[in-house]
Amino acid sequence: MARRPGAPDESVWGKSRGLDPALPPYPLIRHCLDAAAMALHLWDAYLSENQRVRIAEGLGLVGEVERARSVVGLCAGLHDIGKLSGFQFCSVHAGRYLSAELAGDRSRMIAERFGHDVAGMAVAGEVLSALGFAAEEDVRFADRLAEVIAGHHGRFHRLEESVAPAFLGGTAWARQRGAHAASVYGLLGAPQVPGVFEAPAAVLVAGVVILADWLVSQSEYLRMRQRGLEPQLADHFERSVKDAPRLLAEAGLARVGLRRKGFVEAYGLQGGPNPLQRSVLEELRGAVGEGRRGGIMLITAAPGDGKSETALEAERILSERFGTEGYAFLLPTMATSDQMYGRVAQALLRQSGEGAGLTLVHSMAWLNSAYADEQLEASDVLACEGDEVRQSGLRAEVHMRPQRWLRGSKRPLLAQFAVGTIDQALMAVLPVRHNALRLLALSGKTFIVDEAHAYDPYMQVLLGRLLNWLGAYGVPVVLLSATLPASVSDRLIKEYLQGAGHKRSLLKGRSFEAPYPGWLYVDFDGESVRESRISDARGRAQAQARSMRLEVVVEPVVRGGGGARARRAVIERVLQPVGEGEGGVALVVCNTVGDAQDTYLALRERFDSRSHEEGGMVQLLHARFPGDVREARMREVTGGLGRGGPRPVRRIVVATQVVEQSLDLDADIVISDLAPLSLLLQRAGRCWRHENHWMVHGAPGGRGRPVWAGGPRLVVLDPIACGGGVPEQWGEVYSEHLLATTSRVLAGIEGGAISIPDDVQGLVEAVHGDSPAYNWNDPGGREAKAWAAHKGKETAERSMAQLRAIPRARSVRALHDLHRLPGEEDEWEVSTRLGADSVRLLCAYVQQDGRVTLDVEGERLLPEAGLDGTMPVSSVREVMRRTVPVRADWLAGADCGSFAPPESWAEHPLLGDLRVLRQPVLSGRVQAVKVGDRTLRLDDDLGLVRK
Repeated sequence: MARRPGAPDESVWGKSRGLDPALPPYPLIRHCLDAAAMALHLWDAYLSENQRVRIAEGLGLVGEVERARSVVGLCAGLHDIGKLSGFQFCSVHAGRYLSAELAGDRSRMIAERFGHDVAGMAVAGEVLSALGFAAEEDVRFADRLAEVIAGHHGRFHRLEESVAPAFLGGTAWARQRGAHAASVYGLLGAPQVPGVFEAPAAVLVAGVVILADWLVSQSEYLRMRQRGLEPQLADHFERSVKDAPRLLAEAGLARVGLRRKGFVEAYGLQGGPNPLQRSVLEELRGAVGEGRRGGIMLITAAPGDGKSETALEAERILSERFGTEGYAFLLPTMATSDQMYGRVAQALLRQSGEGAGLTLVHSMAWLNSAYADEQLEASDVLACEGDEVRQSGLRAEVHMRPQRWLRGSKRPLLAQFAVGTIDQALMAVLPVRHNALRLLALSGKTFIVDEAHAYDPYMQVLLGRLLNWLGAYGVPVVLLSATLPASVSDRLIKEYLQGAGHKRSLLKGRSFEAPYPGWLYVDFDGESVRESRISDARGRAQAQARSMRLEVVVEPVVRGGGGARARRAVIERVLQPVGEGEGGVALVVCNTVGDAQDTYLALRERFDSRSHEEGGMVQLLHARFPGDVREARMREVTGGLGRGGPRPVRRIVVATQVVEQSLDLDADIVISDLAPLSLLLQRAGRCWRHENHWMVHGAPGGRGRPVWAGGPRLVVLDPIACGGGVPEQWGEVYSEHLLATTSRVLAGIEGGAISIPDDVQGLVEAVHGDSPAYNWNDPGGREAKAWAAHKGKETAERSMAQLRAIPRARSVRALHDLHRLPGEEDEWEVSTRLGADSVRLLCAYVQQDGRVTLDVEGERLLPEAGLDGTMPVSSVREVMRRTVPVRADWLAGADCGSFAPPESWAEHPLLGDLRVLRQPVLSGRVQAVKVGDRTLRLDDDLGLVRK
């Protein structure tokens, strides 16, 4: 062992910004010890058993968990070793406190600027060598440690990147690096570093380091420690160890053990579990078995069959078996996430989970009234990102106060329980900053994906890549779907198995077929793959319990013009019993917002002159309302059409695709524009959804279905069946091939009815399967061209995703592979979805006296930001809740200045990116604004109207 250096020079600072300027800055060695102590506590109290095992395996320390723990602590303790460099002079105030021996090199060391993360990478080998680790295997560990150090700001660097020797200083600086490292090393018990450090494990360790650094970098905590430094470093470290549990708990990251209740009590449901749910309760535990690591489960059932509760019961079994803590429940949209968040919150409360961390994870989560906290305050977390840039570029990362820490940027997935959009998880396999932190967050939970059929080919590739990483980490996965093609589920399962270590070549020619309805569970123990399924008896029982004959009526329609086949005339004819007869509940689903608005106006004119806001029987729901209005309408619609009612006497809901997925609605009849068959089945899932339940427990208020509703009926408005083509505006939503194939399949349904669940999978495969479904005898015809265009687009999307995604877990050699694309990509620079870019549009009002207000009446002025760009959270929320997501190309070609936000918002991280539609108000009436060759206007009843 080499000679140990002397004591660390505490004039070397680690934190300065935001601290008490009357005191010396916070010493670097003490910050490093804080991070090491927190990393140890994260290992003990935050990481799941599964994560600890995976990290230990990746360090070659199987069965030596304590040794692995110390190595993780060492990585965290050395994360800022690169600050012993020219970094020390980036703050004039802090630099004044440097000892004379170190300050003398100032002019030479600041000639060039480098990031302290890269500087730390450059000196990692030197530091370990000073500690006596110089063998070949030690060098391999040093290289991986260097990558982890370089990645603690969220982006991994190439080992080949270097810094100018002058930036690192002379022998005095090298001596201090050794002294700092030796102090950390000694207080950690002189851990023996391993010779192995596999990349997937290193990614998790990097996530731990980032999290530990953030937790101990909160300004309030640092100011408190700054004012009372312990004389001895050993005492300081002991204090840091004692403080770690409190910091973790205040951040909302402490683990809570649920008191698991029986099925009925846990979910607040009447009646016992259905056969599918009972199968999971009784049969899954035996299928999981012993001695295996991770597994993937696919649950298939018709809409309304209780797949969500089935998944949560599966999670309970899988988490117990594989040592994961909590779960992430991911869905396709913000609307479905918002609704699921409420259901999960209630389920946790019923099982003594009130103290558990539960987050809603999507970009607008903080606007949700059930999740928002009006008392949120901002405080700085001194993450030191940007310390190396010029003073004008300094930017403290702003997060919520400690007890709301999880609601800060990039943090919500770290909670024990998380509900949100799938996009937030897919960021983990895109080359964005802090993707390692997302992988850390997901690898400790059971991973649940609802509506797995709802993702396009681009997102399917990203989901498959994420499943590959989760397979490598032994994370149990549950996929839910009512209409997932077998080819897609097969690819996803194989991606997971490859991540778990199964050779790709051995998977060729093998397929994994899931029963419908039912479940399939697949795992791999390093030697063989095992499949388990729902028992035949339970599968038959589920099919019988949910058996339904769905009448499908195809109505050929003509868009535009009059006559009996005009789309409007057909809709009004079908709805006549609801609007003018006995009453009942009808759902009309349109493919575009414009169609929904026009349909709503026509039906309101025919059946009820009152608007939605006036309590009319015709309601309108789509995504182009301001956030607060949309949230209120969603509550109103789901409340009136939910299982418990109160059910209206007569109601017609006109909506778009927002009602397709995971929304608990029951209609007596569903009318839909032609859509791809899988989506038609999803829409039909809102028809007679609760009939079985009501037959046992009675309909809400004792009001049964109207006489005219003799059975569930789906009416499809098909312009192709009338000899017409696909409407132009639909081409932006659905491919012509899928629509034409669906039209042809519907026309061939025997008896005009679909047997659910028996016919579902076959119909899905007929339209969405891998086999082409057009007439090969006419290779140059329209159908062939549509199929070629569809497949070409699908292939392009898959290729794009393959290019953008990080490599598969077992293909990573250098951690920089996770950020190999050029540039410093952040989350807003890449996309988890392909399609037109979107912006958020604030619809404001210009009063006749020139004032710009948030309301038509002119009572609420647009709030102004302070000179530093800050604004009270309540004011930001008020503005953001009035925004509407729109396609960016709507504003293309228009005068950019006319849509610019107020000047005082320019530097605000949220408001600065808004576009503002300034609508003139004349004599109390809102005037449309011309944008290119169209106009835009926010209507209280219709939402944003584009003509």
